[in-house]
Amino acid sequence: MPPQRFALPSEVPGLAARRIAADILDGVLHKHRTLDEQLDGAAAHPGLKTLSDRDRALMRRLVATILRKLGTLGHVPPWLLARWVAHYGETVARDIAVALGYDPSLDITVKSDAEQWATRLHGEILPTGSVRTLLQGSVTMLPGFTEGQWWVQDAAAALPARLFGDIAGKTIVDLCAAPGGKTAQLAQAGAIVTAVDRSPGRMTRLRDNLSRLALTAEAVVSDAVEWQGLSEAGSGGFDGILVDAPCSSTGTIRRHPDVAWLRQDGDIGALMALQKRLLQKAVSLLKPGGTLVYCTCSLEPEEGEQAVAGLLAAESSVRRVPIEAAEVAGLAEIINADGDLRTLPCHLPHADPRLGGLDGFYAARLVKS
Repeated sequence: MPPQRFALPSEVPGLAARRIAADILDGVLHKHRTLDEQLDGAAAHPGLKTLSDRDRALMRRLVATILRKLGTLGHVPPWLLARWVAHYGETVARDIAVALGYDPSLDITVKSDAEQWATRLHGEILPTGSVRTLLQGSVTMLPGFTEGQWWVQDAAAALPARLFGDIAGKTIVDLCAAPGGKTAQLAQAGAIVTAVDRSPGRMTRLRDNLSRLALTAEAVVSDAVEWQGLSEAGSGGFDGILVDAPCSSTGTIRRHPDVAWLRQDGDIGALMALQKRLLQKAVSLLKPGGTLVYCTCSLEPEEGEQAVAGLLAAESSVRRVPIEAAEVAGLAEIINADGDLRTLPCHLPHADPRLGGLDGFYAARLVKS
């Protein structure tokens, strides 16, 4: 028998990662399964256990890049672009779409000494105080993570919790709190925090994050709308309520590109109904003179501006307190005409587009009389 001229490798390097990436893409585009459920937890792809750290990183990058670039490889979901054109105008809508096509940076919120951590993580300090870096790979391996010196949080997501002002010693409820970035901010600022979320798994992650950060909050597993929390408030209510409401998440497509292909126009109506119930619940938990901060990571006006307008029309006891530019690092462009926060993916431009941009966020500050 003639000798074999070429030895066939048992496995082409990176092939397993590519196969799993293809399966996960199929799950997103044809089975409407989110990336989170396919990458983590009991329902995760079984092949992930066989991948090395390097191949796992390759697989994640393949999936994210393909989903992010589908808009240029094929088409932007038309219903989504049409919405943005109608609300923001064609120029801004195109700018948003372009910004969403770039790989996202890693933003972190530091407990202290942002300058030191920017240096150690080879990043830069944003005007808002967040540290932004292009480092990739497992965040758990980066300096300061295990020691609890910082946590991952988009720079825009870090703004709503700051709108309460000085909260040292005040009672604050974070509704829909997991995975806990805003809870950590409130606790770090000295508040007495109650974090409420309906998902036991996500609340386990919140508790783990707080433990790593050496921060304290009461964690309650409950549907926020049904939670009977006034018995814990004392004095007729809480000093502050943060409602980071479930939403279409269209402002996070740069970081979660599956959102653009999983969401449908018809999803927004059901989310609006939930957001209305959460706002009503928050008002009932708030004591007179207390502050309510409502936010969503959505670019859709129904889930932001219109939700708050509806509450103000229905609740005479609530009034808006406009946000001042000085409260958001002087970035007047991220405050709308009503005095609410409205960040866009094309905001905070940078010479290197990977270091520019923000998640799309809306936030309003309200006070109960």
